[in-house]
Amino acid sequence: MATAEIPRTLRLEVVTPQRLVVGEEVESVIAPGSEGYFGVLGGHLPFMTTLQFGELTYRRVGGEERHLAVSWGYAEVLPTRMTVLAEGAERAEEIDVARAEEARDRALGRLGRAGDATVDFVRAQEALMRALLRLEVAAKKR
Repeated sequence: MATAEIPRTLRLEVVTPQRLVVGEEVESVIAPGSEGYFGVLGGHLPFMTTLQFGELTYRRVGGEERHLAVSWGYAEVLPTRMTVLAEGAERAEEIDVARAEEARDRALGRLGRAGDATVDFVRAQEALMRALLRLEVAAKKR
């Protein structure tokens, strides 16, 4: 009885409401699942999961690593394809570092105003997390 060969690559598509961010064959993906980071190779068993805010890393065919900052969403994994539907996603080379630094500083300023009833601390914390992740991912650009 012949056994099916396990695929060595998979098609990765990362889609936001605005655009297709990634659409290519890759060797592996590491994504920020809501229960923690998970890895995917070709031939993976099918599953769906929610994503948290974090860094998505993928290895292109040939070995080059790429990095994305992703904002919440969903991932569907199939043996030959992984589809990510994200609220937001930016490639490392697309991130405006000066803008991310300004966002970090604004969020830190809001968080520093303890006791101020006009400050939405949850939104300020989310803005700080987003800015710090964008800066971390931007530092990995090629």
